[in-house]
Amino acid sequence: MQNPMRRREFLKVAGTAAALAASGNTLAQPLPVPATSPVARLFPGCCAYSYRKYLDAGTMTMEEFILKGVELGVHAVDVTAYWLKSTEPAYLINLRRLAFKNGLAFSGAAIRTQMCQADLAERARQLESIKKWIEATDLLGASHLRVFGGALPPGASERQGIEWAAETMKAACEHGAKRGITLGIEDHHGITARADQVLEILRRVDSPFAGINLDVENFEVQSEEDRYAAIEACLPHATHVHIRDIVSETRRPIDLDRIGRLFVKAGYKGYISAEYEGEEDPMTGVPKLVGKIKDLCRKYSSA
Repeated sequence: MQNPMRRREFLKVAGTAAALAASGNTLAQPLPVPATSPVARLFPGCCAYSYRKYLDAGTMTMEEFILKGVELGVHAVDVTAYWLKSTEPAYLINLRRLAFKNGLAFSGAAIRTQMCQADLAERARQLESIKKWIEATDLLGASHLRVFGGALPPGASERQGIEWAAETMKAACEHGAKRGITLGIEDHHGITARADQVLEILRRVDSPFAGINLDVENFEVQSEEDRYAAIEACLPHATHVHIRDIVSETRRPIDLDRIGRLFVKAGYKGYISAEYEGEEDPMTGVPKLVGKIKDLCRKYSSA
């Protein structure tokens, strides 16, 4: 039975149910929206992943990426953990100090996870890994950790996959709550390819320290209209946003102005981090995307 105190913390059910019904979803029930101010507050950011060409090659360090964030004029950077040298406290605290001395926040950290596991022991290993990164995120001074649901194991049903991912994320959120760290599950292929799957996992986790790391481009959709419906359904529960200006597969432009209006409608408050995957070199392509995000924030944010 749901805690009655928690029920009073929610104001309304957003337009999620209608959007999911339109997509033919049969899994998710309406998900309550946390009680917050209705005013949108948007802040430009940048993901380390945007510079993966240089980070993979070892020609850019995480320290240099942080300074690149200062050069870009963003409010925060998202630390993609693939390129951290270690999780040793001294190293993470040094990154935290570098960001602080340069007036830059960390919008969060991002890790790879495969929470959708049929094997109980493997789910336990995934949980321990997430716990480790929760501790690392805390040392960085960030309040958000991106996680993935993972691929559905062969022979498993979608419902089973959702149960396994939710079980692991729920336990991880309980650990995150001890440090004030929110986990944002990203819409990212596999068991989180569709909005209804992501929302159903979130409903089952049922934690104030659980949310959606919303990537506006990643949804599996039948049409571009479905993309915006999925974004709208997930935005009331978004805890961080990754944004691009084109669809990677089709190279079609994404209507950022339309997304900006959805931010306002949902009252989104938080970072909008550039996750660049364009064909142009990141050194020139990322600043262009960040410029569009800054324009979006100026136009639609109360901050």
